[in-house]
Amino acid sequence: MLANPNASWRDEYRFASQWIDLDGHRYHYLDEGAGPQTVLAVHGNPTWSFYYRALAGELPVEQNGRAGCRVVVPDHIGCGLSDKPQNYRYTLAQHRDNLLHLIDELDLRNITLVVHDWGGAIGLSAAIEQPQRFASLVILNTGAFPPPYIPRRISACRIPLAGTLAVRGGNAFSRAAITMAVAKQPLAPKAAAGLLAPYGNWHDRVAVNAFVKDIPMQPSHPTYATLQSLEQRLPTLSHLPTRFVWGMKDWCFRPECLYRLQKVFTDQQTVELSDVGHYVMEEAPGEVIQAVRSVMSDAECAAVETRSGD
Repeated sequence: MLANPNASWRDEYRFASQWIDLDGHRYHYLDEGAGPQTVLAVHGNPTWSFYYRALAGELPVEQNGRAGCRVVVPDHIGCGLSDKPQNYRYTLAQHRDNLLHLIDELDLRNITLVVHDWGGAIGLSAAIEQPQRFASLVILNTGAFPPPYIPRRISACRIPLAGTLAVRGGNAFSRAAITMAVAKQPLAPKAAAGLLAPYGNWHDRVAVNAFVKDIPMQPSHPTYATLQSLEQRLPTLSHLPTRFVWGMKDWCFRPECLYRLQKVFTDQQTVELSDVGHYVMEEAPGEVIQAVRSVMSDAECAAVETRSGD
């Protein structure tokens, strides 16, 4: 489907692709618009930059006399239009380091970070490492701590051999998400086709499977310590203007994950979407776009106040 320029989903993904080199692997990203403010949107598993197509299409456009902004949306290595090496360190720490490389390469500043699913841990970890580049946060259903539980539907995909056969052989994880990650049924055919497009065979599902395996079920798992450190350091971002936009019918990142994160951020507002599931950008893109514009305005005002006080 990726090779077919006439695939139906391409009507919703008419963006110019960009790449940087990461140790011989091509790291794909979108880079739309321009302006003093940058939106950096980080996806999770099993999505890709297609998931944020509404942000990339709407936010760069001027609205009511307000200038548009720059929108950067990467595909993690192994995902979307990025290379999919079969022998690669598919860990949270590596994805974080890759994102930091992109931020440095593009010299991104005044960033509003938008995160979802695994993108929360990846994006927030990067923000902690370079806080001077970040101005505000928009947090969709995600977690930034060792998982307090693992849903049975995901645990089943971790069963040795059988789980890999299901995820990489039968596309069980990506295909199931098309229905299980939404509360308003069904997804439009173009949306479903686009979300599935990069993951059409065993080879191309390597990172989908690796993300599932990287969920730490016990402290001995190497990513457990990475998530534990993230949670401990998360308060260093607590001063940033923050918006939560949360699908309350998500069975994966349930409301208790929202409540745990809310305790960290003192300057936050929350939009609880009672009839939305995990794929917030698919079911409520307008609410997310509104939240991004709102928090960017708050960040801009905060910057002006800081300059006035100096």
